[in-house]
Amino acid sequence: MTPIKRRGFLSGSAATLGGAMVGLPVLASGGHSRASPYPSELTGLRGSHPGSNTYAHALAWNPNSETQAFEPATEHYDLVIVGAGLSGLAAAYEYRRAHGADKVILILDNHDDFGGHARRNEFTVDGKKLITYGGSQTLVEPYAAGPEVMRLFNDTGVVLDRFDSAFDRDFYRRHGLSAATYFSAKRFGKDVVVRHPFTNYYNFIEGLPGQQLSDEAAVSESPLSPRGKAQLLKALKAGDHLIDLPPAQREQYVSQENYFTYLKDVVGIDDEDVLHIARHSVSDWSNAAAELLTVEEARDAGALGFKPVAVYDPDNPYIHHYPDGNAGVARSLVRHLIPQVAEGNTAESLVTARFDYGALDRPESPVKLRLGSTVVGVKHNGNPASSDSVAVRYMRGDSARVVTANHAVLACYNVMIPYIVKDLPKEQANALAQQEKSPLIYSTVAMRHWRGFADRGIGLAMSPGNRHQVAFLDFPVSMGGYEQPKTPDDPCILQMISCPYSDEVGLPRGDQYKEARHRMLSERFTDYENDIRGHLTGMLSAQHFNFDRDVAGITVNRWAHGYAVAGPGDSARVGRQPFGRLAIANSDSAPAADAIEAMRMGIRAVQELKI
Repeated sequence: MTPIKRRGFLSGSAATLGGAMVGLPVLASGGHSRASPYPSELTGLRGSHPGSNTYAHALAWNPNSETQAFEPATEHYDLVIVGAGLSGLAAAYEYRRAHGADKVILILDNHDDFGGHARRNEFTVDGKKLITYGGSQTLVEPYAAGPEVMRLFNDTGVVLDRFDSAFDRDFYRRHGLSAATYFSAKRFGKDVVVRHPFTNYYNFIEGLPGQQLSDEAAVSESPLSPRGKAQLLKALKAGDHLIDLPPAQREQYVSQENYFTYLKDVVGIDDEDVLHIARHSVSDWSNAAAELLTVEEARDAGALGFKPVAVYDPDNPYIHHYPDGNAGVARSLVRHLIPQVAEGNTAESLVTARFDYGALDRPESPVKLRLGSTVVGVKHNGNPASSDSVAVRYMRGDSARVVTANHAVLACYNVMIPYIVKDLPKEQANALAQQEKSPLIYSTVAMRHWRGFADRGIGLAMSPGNRHQVAFLDFPVSMGGYEQPKTPDDPCILQMISCPYSDEVGLPRGDQYKEARHRMLSERFTDYENDIRGHLTGMLSAQHFNFDRDVAGITVNRWAHGYAVAGPGDSARVGRQPFGRLAIANSDSAPAADAIEAMRMGIRAVQELKI
């Protein structure tokens, strides 16, 4: 594929991108095959996998194009939900709870698995089943979720107290693992691991120790020039106390001034390598590159130049994490809606359960979940103000289908809704179009052992020179018959996260997202595999790591439209208003890149329906 120049792409000439999404990816290393019919076992390119967004992209890039003739509607439902992520599943739960278990519901999703970003990944390595996640990872501060979400947890078998014992908070300390920084040879001229995180991201992992070296010792080990070392040390000793302004003016400066301006003008940082480290010092899917942050945002995130801060207080630890992340919550919701899919009545009892995907869409079931189905149009039958039903058009394979319903909940990306509902009020359509999504990549790597990490004492490593800014041994959680790795000789999961953005420093956030999105989707699996190969080979010693021998499988979960980012002003509230018999859900409507907020938005959307 010929690369698209940045200027042409950003102006909208990206029509060839769909070609990168056709066909199957190269197999991951180690014999995991995409031939498996079970979605969570598929390796290679997943998340926004090849083909999943073909119809949606065609609609967005050419909204006036004619589609093939749709089959006459033969199915009618009480409710159709567009999107089978946590928000859509919560909407289905709330509709049945509020209006009766006899209500018939159809959930449509363009992917081959449910859960949205709450995606489950599985591997079998040397006879051991490994379970992990390819997106939404943890319930954040769930005890503050509110009564409606807590009721959902109770009804679907999500038991929060169970995590107190399931999450092994002493795992990293017990094995001598801590946070580190990996400087790669391709960016810094030499492969060096320094046992100092230089950033705050490690505080997202409960029980993970931070720096094991003093600032001075860590800087001396860093592969920087003498000038760069001096400036890096200066940054590590910095803070907003250096801002020489009266308190009121200081607060105004912190809330409004750009983070890179602060580094350059206040701290005195202009070394290219140190600024590069700073740019990559916030692995945060809610933002683009760090040079776009305010000083306040950078400080609160613990970016370079500010002291690390606790992410959560002791009453809200970051431990509410199923082995498959928030896919565990999604599976529990699906089991509640469609009991035939699996045995078990709690989220924990479903951890190792194999779901019957054939049961998701059976004629006799009051709730049907239809995967591989891209909605391309939703329209009221008559005037939206007085209509008694809606028609939902969708593509499934090469088939163009229509169903009707009393109501519809749109739990899909907000930016797509104006293309699907073409008669929305102009103000609402414009507001929805302003809700951005940051791209995000979760690469899950199945390892035959983790002796290389134990040897170097790495529990997590930030890497400012690589595609994946952070790599860490997966959360140590044992529950539902699933056991975390106990020794460095056990197979394990390595999580590698990338928050991609532009190579060009300082581009506006939206432009950085577009460029990163294009690059993400245009690359083949081999590009990602080679990148991971180089990353791990450079970071770990040859004595304890050989990629071809020790990596059993890779799943690259690409989320081109990743997590919700707030649009300007009041646009999120304006965009989520009900329209006739339609209501709008999804985390975009909050807006928040948060599983609990996604579920809360699904519940709210149902409550707003005109019954």
